[in-house]
Amino acid sequence: MGESKQVAIPRVLVVDDDPDMRQMLTQFLRQNGTIALPAATGAEVRKCLADGRIDLILLDVMLGDESGLAICDELRRAHEVPIIMVSALSADHQRMAGYEVGADDYIAKPFNPDLLLARVKAVLSRARRSSSLTHRRSTKAYAFAGWSYNAKRDEVLSPQGVQVALSRRETALLKALLANPHIPLTREEIAAALDVTGETAQSGEALGRGIDVLVGRLRSKIEANPKDPQILRTERGVGYVFATDVSEQDA
Repeated sequence: MGESKQVAIPRVLVVDDDPDMRQMLTQFLRQNGTIALPAATGAEVRKCLADGRIDLILLDVMLGDESGLAICDELRRAHEVPIIMVSALSADHQRMAGYEVGADDYIAKPFNPDLLLARVKAVLSRARRSSSLTHRRSTKAYAFAGWSYNAKRDEVLSPQGVQVALSRRETALLKALLANPHIPLTREEIAAALDVTGETAQSGEALGRGIDVLVGRLRSKIEANPKDPQILRTERGVGYVFATDVSEQDA
């Protein structure tokens, strides 16, 4: 008789400076299978992350005098925890601003709580699958255009031997491209490879812009001149192509 697999209850950090909203969201998430923890400031977010495991952060864009976007940007430089931005501003440029600083998803107020719960579950599921896939595929090292990516150590080195930090989403994009060199990929194909199921509620145009932003961020890391990319090139009328040879070996 096999051992039963225990699944940890997800720990969600609810970050909002409005005490009523913070309490409502925390209580709702606790009633729906998560351990929800409240926070009102960037300092409280950092303390919660230092104190223990956090599986997802619900982060309001406006936190009094603090910017949720700035906090997201800071967190993304040091942590891989998934982040869903929450905002009363629903315009596409606001959504893109969230993706530019590394948010995994974006939901506008007012929202249906069941929709929020579905997005939370989708992002958590995506993060678990990503971790599982990374574990199963963590034995390869890739070389391209003088660069190297060691999946076992999750380490990217420039041609000069300098380690370059990539976010979780940037790494996922790089992995998808490394698996498909010289093959033009549409934005929809890239989105599917990244498993961005939680974003399919967006229009195709908005989702495409999200991929464009992510491509721009990766280019800023791996291209000598991001404005004239030679590795990750635009394929007119299609999408993008990883225009370089890729070699792989066991790490």
